[in-house]
Amino acid sequence: MSGNILELTDLTFSYTSRGRTVRALDAVSLFVAAGEAVGLVGESGSGKSTLARVALGLTPAQFARIEAGQIQIDGRDATHYSEDDWSRMRGNPVAIVFQDPLSYLNPVMRVGQQIAESIVRHTPELAVAPRVRELLELVKLPAVCATSYPHELSGGMRQRVLLAIAIACRPKLLIADEPTTALDVTTQAEILGLLAELRRRLDMAMLLISHDLGIVAQACERIYVMYAGRIVEWGSTSAVFETPAHPYARGLLHAANADRDSEGRFVTIPGDPPGVGVAPIGCPFALRCAHAMSDCTKQMPPAVLLDQASGHTVRCWLHRSDGAGGPQG
Repeated sequence: MSGNILELTDLTFSYTSRGRTVRALDAVSLFVAAGEAVGLVGESGSGKSTLARVALGLTPAQFARIEAGQIQIDGRDATHYSEDDWSRMRGNPVAIVFQDPLSYLNPVMRVGQQIAESIVRHTPELAVAPRVRELLELVKLPAVCATSYPHELSGGMRQRVLLAIAIACRPKLLIADEPTTALDVTTQAEILGLLAELRRRLDMAMLLISHDLGIVAQACERIYVMYAGRIVEWGSTSAVFETPAHPYARGLLHAANADRDSEGRFVTIPGDPPGVGVAPIGCPFALRCAHAMSDCTKQMPPAVLLDQASGHTVRCWLHRSDGAGGPQG
């Protein structure tokens, strides 16, 4: 048994509706080891949230299908779990926090009742009321919040309620899907600080999904860069940020840093991501890449390990192992 809480291996996943199939994940491999914080970044529509939902069995069975690959959770093969199997697994060892608390909290139930539901469902042996108070204290909310309705709380407080529900079952891994979206800068910093504190106190791993590279740089030890349903670069956060190897990763960093070109304009990534249902034969970024070569539209490049110590790896023909790659600037 490995020490990884979550491990995806060559996972290919698709949605089918009205006779049309859309491949959302294509041969994705990713792992989160016990106790570590891992970031997953990419543009909207790159497949980040789909990956989180697949990893927790939250996709609709009538429309969704795993075409190939494997999901392992805490050393167990979860690829073909039934809904009952998934239900037992959610909460512990893996829990999730979504980006919009108002969409996931019941507007007509008091906060304390919603936290209690998770306790009763997964840890019925615990006394509910003391556990609710303990969880509210852990996420730094006053006990009086238990009697409030979601609409009576601020956005940051609602996000803390979702965190309380997620950690109620003492998960080994917390998947945080855009947990700071729509929050002001001060509240974002508070939520990130709270996540770091919870990880330390509960010895909990975290998969942080975000389009904000600054947040990931602050909170994560390793990072995966995702584009059009594929992982194109990964490694330690410092290695990827200091020496980004894939043109897409470099474009994201330029945009995050608000860099300007020689004419004083903000540097952007030209073009648009592939449309829904479009499955490029080669590298999905080829049509937007200034360094694209003929091989880029013919075959997805293999993974090339750039640095053993940091695990820095890229899928890009610019770094082909036979030395025939083009410019790397």
